[in-house]
Amino acid sequence: MVTVPTRDGGTVEITRRGPLLDLHVRDAEGRTVATVVRRASEAARIMAGYSSKSGLVAPS
Repeated sequence: MVTVPTRDGGTVEITRRGPLLDLHVRDAEGRTVATVVRRASEAARIMAGYSSKSGLVAPS
């Protein structure tokens, strides 16, 4: 599992499940906002578009 912080203090947890990825989105208080299952290629496009709109914090 990989956890990526968001600019608003939340997180996106990414867990691989074979050819799929679980994306678990939490707000700054830790409450679940969404849980989504996508193919890895789809998730990569979603995450790239989201981070380019300054939603995710770049990993250090």
